[in-house]
Amino acid sequence: MMNDFSRILLDWFRENGRDLPWRQTRDPYAIWLSEIILQQTQVKQGWAYWERFMHRWPTVEQLAEASEDEVLREWQGLGYYSRARNLHFAARQIVEMGGFPNTLDGIRSLKGVGDYTAAAIGSFAFGLPAAVVDGNVYRVLSRHFGISTPINSTEGKKLFAALAQDLLPVSSEKYLVSTPLHDREGAGVGLYNQAIMDFGATQCTPSSPKCDSCPLIESCAAFREGRVGELPVKLKTLKVKERRLTYVYVRCQGQTAIRRRGEGDIWQGLYEPLLIEDGNLSPLTSFPSPLISHLSPLKTNVKHVLTHRILWADFYLWEPEERPLLPDGYFWIKETELDDFAKPRLVEIMLEDISF
Repeated sequence: MMNDFSRILLDWFRENGRDLPWRQTRDPYAIWLSEIILQQTQVKQGWAYWERFMHRWPTVEQLAEASEDEVLREWQGLGYYSRARNLHFAARQIVEMGGFPNTLDGIRSLKGVGDYTAAAIGSFAFGLPAAVVDGNVYRVLSRHFGISTPINSTEGKKLFAALAQDLLPVSSEKYLVSTPLHDREGAGVGLYNQAIMDFGATQCTPSSPKCDSCPLIESCAAFREGRVGELPVKLKTLKVKERRLTYVYVRCQGQTAIRRRGEGDIWQGLYEPLLIEDGNLSPLTSFPSPLISHLSPLKTNVKHVLTHRILWADFYLWEPEERPLLPDGYFWIKETELDDFAKPRLVEIMLEDISF
């Protein structure tokens, strides 16, 4: 029989589950696309990008045929651009496989797909009996069962993965809710995974959880012990680093200079104007020595926060009368063509202060 915890969550989901477009299909491409977009992105923001991608590339074959620049340009504004590069690479993997893989190992072999994403796609698209374990799931399980083992420790990852798997509805048991959105044959495991994720996202939230209206309040260890605010526990392991960037927007005769960022650093494959980093003036060696006197400051000490680092940026405008020789890697484009190149959010912030 289904355990009470899972049954209560599914009852809650019937009344409170979010109506999302990728839940109205079992097309693995549409589901995979939504999962990649929603990594590190809130549903409200990711929804529009999912619709944009599905409209432009409605099949995985069409996405695979696109260029990386096209995909990065469509992704612009979402951040964590490695997701877009992995998405594009995986689309070509899928085409080479002859179709979307329908096993956990096959799905996990796709670039950018880990255990959580494989379980989500496998259960949603194919009904595979695999439990999802994301931040929402960690929080719900930790609070309900009173588990204080750190969720990012080796022991914690194993403990929560095993518990989540044990709580899955028995695969042979059908639990179909009555609304057309969820009334899909054999979708019990997928529905449960959606239910626990939605429960963590909208009911058992990180701050100000809705304990007073929680259907699990009677069995919740964290509520009973007054530890809701303490759980889940997470070890602090990463130090935030700081970097100083100086961008110079070069404008000459309706053109500007940009380059494409290389591998091994943030924003791989995106385009940026002339960059001076950490006081390194080497990009300026090909310019006239009094260049600094011709720079017009746009904005200084702009703080831009990434996951594991803080960027401090200064923005300048330089408008020489004749086109100077550019450093290696930079090239001229028409200013009217800037929108055709995918750029980091920090560069977009800079461009907001430039009149076109």
